[in-house]
Parts: sequence; C-alpha cells; structure tokens
Amino acid sequence: MYNNKFVIEILKQILNSIKTVIRRFESIESSDDFLTSDHGLDMLDAICMQLIAIGESIKNIDKITHQELLKKYSKIDWKGVKGIRDIISHHYFDLDAEEIFNICNNNIPPLAQIISTMIEDIEKNFKDNLNIK
Repeated sequence: MYNNKFVIEILKQILNSIKTVIRRFESIESSDDFLTSDHGLDMLDAICMQLIAIGESIKNIDKITHQELLKKYSKIDWKGVKGIRDIISHHYFDLDAEEIFNICNNNIPPLAQIISTMIEDIEKNFKDNLNIK
C-alpha cells in the first residue's frame, strides 16, 4: 500500500504544471511560433521545463505506487510521458519544436483530464476507506 496523501500531492503538482503548459501554449499557433522570436523560444524553454517536471513526477508516482496506479488509467501513454522527459533532458539541443507543439496540442489536454480523474478517484477512495461523507 502507498501513501494516498503523498500521491495526491504529487498529482496536484503535476496538474499545476499541466495548467502552466496550457497557459504558456495559448499564444503558440504553430511550431514555427516557437522558433521565430525570442518570446517563442522562451515559451519553448519554459514549456519543456514543465514537461520534464511532469515526466519526472510521473516516474515518481509509478515508483511510489509500485507500478499499480498508472496501469489503471491506460488511455494515457505513460511510457511516452516519462520518455519525453528523458528526451528533453538528455537531447535538448536536438529538440524538435514540431514534436513539442504536437505534444502540447494533442497530449496535454487528455493528460490534464486523466490526472484530475486520478485525484478525484484517490480522494474518493481515501474518504470511503475512512467512512467520511
């Protein structure tokens, strides 16, 4: 068994990082927007930092929960979420702005939904186990 409160706290941190990515991505309309101005490059850097934090936190969740929690939410490619962290961290100068654009555009919104659902499910389960209504 794992510490539900600790896992919820990490999930909330992940959700805050996802919201930060969404906010920073609002002004980006194409992958070229990342590369054609200092503002775009700043957004690319800032978004990548959050993606690293998200991936690292997902790795920690998987470890803390003994690889049990993530597999309950199979709609997300968790290996990909963790892998993007490794790619950004270890191959930053080979970064593909189009891939980051696609991740932000296509993968971040469903990830936000699943992380929110996970928080709700764990909180409900925790309250149910304590018989709190």
